[in-house]
Amino acid sequence: MKDYPVNPVPFTDVKVTDDFWMQRIETNRKITIPHILKKCEETGRIDNFAIAGGLMQGEYRGDYPFDDTDLYKVIEGAAYSLSTHPDPNLDKYLDGIIAKIAAAQENDGYLYTARTNNARHLIKWFGTQRWEKLDASHELYNMGHLYEAAVAHYKTTGKRGLLDVAIKNADFLDTVFGPGKNQSTPGHQIIEMGLTRLYRATGNEKYIKLAKFYLEARGPGGGEYSQSHKKPVEQTEAVGHAVRATYMYGAMADIAALTADRRYLDAINKIWDNVVTRKLYITGGIGARDSGEAFGDAYELPNASAYCETCAAIGNCFWNYRLFLSNGDAKYIDVLERTLYNVLISGVSLSGDSFFYTNPLESQGQHQRSQWFSCACCPSNLVRFIPQVPGYIYAQRENKIYINLFVDSSAILEVGDNTVQLSQKTQYPWDGNVKINVKPECPGKFIICIRIPGWSQNQPVPGNLYRYMEDYSEKVGLKVNGKSLSLSMDKGFTCIERNWNKGDVIGLYLPMPVRRIIAHEKVKDDIGKVALQRGPIVYCAEWKDNNGHALNIVLPDSANLRTEYHKDMLNGVTVIYGRAVSYDEETKIGLKKQQDFLAVPYYAWANRGSGEMAVWLEKT
Repeated sequence: MKDYPVNPVPFTDVKVTDDFWMQRIETNRKITIPHILKKCEETGRIDNFAIAGGLMQGEYRGDYPFDDTDLYKVIEGAAYSLSTHPDPNLDKYLDGIIAKIAAAQENDGYLYTARTNNARHLIKWFGTQRWEKLDASHELYNMGHLYEAAVAHYKTTGKRGLLDVAIKNADFLDTVFGPGKNQSTPGHQIIEMGLTRLYRATGNEKYIKLAKFYLEARGPGGGEYSQSHKKPVEQTEAVGHAVRATYMYGAMADIAALTADRRYLDAINKIWDNVVTRKLYITGGIGARDSGEAFGDAYELPNASAYCETCAAIGNCFWNYRLFLSNGDAKYIDVLERTLYNVLISGVSLSGDSFFYTNPLESQGQHQRSQWFSCACCPSNLVRFIPQVPGYIYAQRENKIYINLFVDSSAILEVGDNTVQLSQKTQYPWDGNVKINVKPECPGKFIICIRIPGWSQNQPVPGNLYRYMEDYSEKVGLKVNGKSLSLSMDKGFTCIERNWNKGDVIGLYLPMPVRRIIAHEKVKDDIGKVALQRGPIVYCAEWKDNNGHALNIVLPDSANLRTEYHKDMLNGVTVIYGRAVSYDEETKIGLKKQQDFLAVPYYAWANRGSGEMAVWLEKT
């Protein structure tokens, strides 16, 4: 089976032991998964399947016909949790839900509870006949998330119940869609990614052919909103609904890898360049506009009205990681890391039971996390994403081992005939010292490639959308067994090729000064403003720490900024201290005397109540 040239190390083969990610993974397991399952019970999402299957009486509950996917996504996340923390009660609970899903499936394989339950209040979404309104119905979107959940559950438990439902559904779709059949395309992409995953799990080539059909059948003549204005292989700019877009780009990467069709890879690389040089927020967020939950024009990056949907951040990570797997370039991990450590985890509270749908870069205090949304795509998406984070840390290609992210962790890899155990010791993202222990079963020659982040090389992001106000002279340090090495760079990685022995130690030092960032002059909303970053973390000012305000702060270029770690603040964070000035909130004039200034990681904002917040601060 053709696939990506770079192979990810599965998250199930990586043990995370640090405070930063282990805490989030455990919170997701202990708090978020039960919370989402309870909400699915309370809102009728589980009952909708029981009603459709004739297991109970009632009417469809819910405001949207895609509510089925929230249950699929939490099943996927729960399955991932079971793979690392067996739980007989959760396992049995999932079996009960899957029995209801199987009962809801119609005889020919169709599965869509809103139609089966005759939800008349949603008929505007899906029409009177199957596939009548694929631009809005989310019929195929639902099925894509079903496939993702089914494969995850099967791989974790070995049980085929949900996988058989997914296969029956996909086989049915193959009789309906394709050349010479129904040539409509889904309004909301993800079935394409789901089909590629089902193909990898079963080896059935008709699934990859169907996924490719759904891409090939798009455009021209459709709308930009769903990326149907052109053939996908002819697109060069990110437009329309940001979540739909990233799911399509991820599928294009999969198709390129599985079919060796480079047209898709060439197209998404052009689109990627458009995003990172024109349409990416400093937090890694994408999607500037509330209207259409969409990308804006080039350099259209408002702060207060920034949409930056949490699902779009997740889609951005999916897309960037697939691009990395395509050619081993660290620039994609640079974008993934920025997204991951900032806008993505902003979407869930530190307590794990409240969420942001959108993630603006400025607030007057009107924003607060919610325990649930009627459109609950973001909370359920986070549930399935967080357990997968360990799978982004390591990868390999033949005799090359890639260390992508710096997380206190360990993994065992097979390199040729050798077994290699790697472990990282680090306090990243608060500290730039990383100790990597290398333990091959037998002495052997192979290559360890360590990503040197762009932020440590005086480049916040690929391209010139953002830049540091001043270059920083302290260099990245690299040692093997205490002996200093010069960086031997290849696509953003420093590559060390040698005969490795058990007990070899790599020492990496990434300087972490506070850096001031300014945006491209065409980003009008950031003119005369500065953002702060330390390591991979973007900071913001919150009302709580700055005399009740954040929007009136002016940070002088000459202000001395220092950092301090607070273990009892926001679950443990490094904060930035300094002195700033402020102006009158009402008149916007009249600089006052200096005041103490404190900035916290952006991801942690609004965990202490609602109030003003700003990432971009006026400068002098």
